[in-house]
Amino acid sequence: MEFEEELCRIKDENKEEQIGEEEEEEEEASTRNYYRRNYRHTIVKMEFEEEPCRIKAEETEEQIDLNQVNEDKQHQFQKPNHFTNGDGNTVVSQTEKSFTQNQTGKSGVMESFICSECGKSFTQKEHFNDHMRIHTEEKPFVCTQCGKSFIHKGHLNVHMRIHTGEKPFTCSECGKSFTQKKNLNMHVRIHTGEKPFTCSQCGKRFIQKENFNNHMRIHTGEKPFMCSQCGKSFTHKSSLKDHLRSHAGVRSFSCDQCEKTFVFLSNLRRHLLIHAAVKPHMCSDCGKTFTTLDILKIHQRIHTGEKPYKCSHCEKRFARSESLKVHERVHTGEKPHQCSSCGTSFSLLSSLKAHQIIHTGLRPYVCSDCGKTFSSSGDLKTHQRIHTGEKPYKCSHCGKSFSQLGNMKKHERVHTGEKPHQC
Repeated sequence: MEFEEELCRIKDENKEEQIGEEEEEEEEASTRNYYRRNYRHTIVKMEFEEEPCRIKAEETEEQIDLNQVNEDKQHQFQKPNHFTNGDGNTVVSQTEKSFTQNQTGKSGVMESFICSECGKSFTQKEHFNDHMRIHTEEKPFVCTQCGKSFIHKGHLNVHMRIHTGEKPFTCSECGKSFTQKKNLNMHVRIHTGEKPFTCSQCGKRFIQKENFNNHMRIHTGEKPFMCSQCGKSFTHKSSLKDHLRSHAGVRSFSCDQCEKTFVFLSNLRRHLLIHAAVKPHMCSDCGKTFTTLDILKIHQRIHTGEKPYKCSHCEKRFARSESLKVHERVHTGEKPHQCSSCGTSFSLLSSLKAHQIIHTGLRPYVCSDCGKTFSSSGDLKTHQRIHTGEKPYKCSHCGKSFSQLGNMKKHERVHTGEKPHQC
């Protein structure tokens, strides 16, 4: 009995499971039929709903990446904080210094180096260091041949050509060679006739700027080079150097014909021309010859009328700088040359020498025509015009000629009405 009941119960359970499976199969079939009918609509709907989600997801991912990059940059360039040491002083870390330099470089702002002495600024530290040597007078580059030192290595390299004899710059016109390119450029102007530097006062032109600057001091009266021993000033640095040798008293160059001594070799060479009676430089206007080119140029001003040296006290002008110096003593009252015998002072050295003959009684200059003797060569030349009839001084108003300059000046007062002497 119990066996039959158990068998019926199992059958009933199997039947229920079968019924359940059938119901599930029917439901799945119904669902499949539904999807078949609505397949196209379902696919479109799903794509429409999924696309905005995908785009939104991609935008979200890009935004996350961008934020990460910005955070990285901010962390990379974030200026480190200062910290304080045990004394309470603010300390800048080496990292911050590196950051500042990198920040400057990446921003494109050029670092500036300013000289504390003169305020001049430089963009490169190397140029700044070179400039500072001018103030410190440091000359780290030394010639191994002569010991001369230089501020810049380039200057040392140029100097070394003096010892090696190297002259890499050659003129294409005449073949002359030079150690420096700037010297070649100035030399070429001789061939081209170019004189780019013009004096605004007298119109004179120059090939070299240095000569132009020296010339301008004639008009301005500037004498920037002063002797530290006697206070005398000079327009040229070379003149100061020459003058300093006179204080040293060294006269190394002697004439082998008259035993006269000189401080400079150039002066000795000029002196030797007197013994040789060589006057190679001739004036093209009058044919007069001279021992040096400088003396010829000064002489030619007589013909051109050029008087570049102007008195700073009055409007008078002179052809020679020496004449200007002598003239200015009229205004200053300076008489630097004193007679050791009687104490009389003179503005000219030649006047002192002529005066000193009075004390000796010598009259070494003799006229070849009448035998009359004179204490100075100037007096003899003036006397000889009586015999020759020469009258080199001509009045600019009426053309009358005179043998002496003083007589002509007295005559010209007739035309000008000048009366310099008052009662």
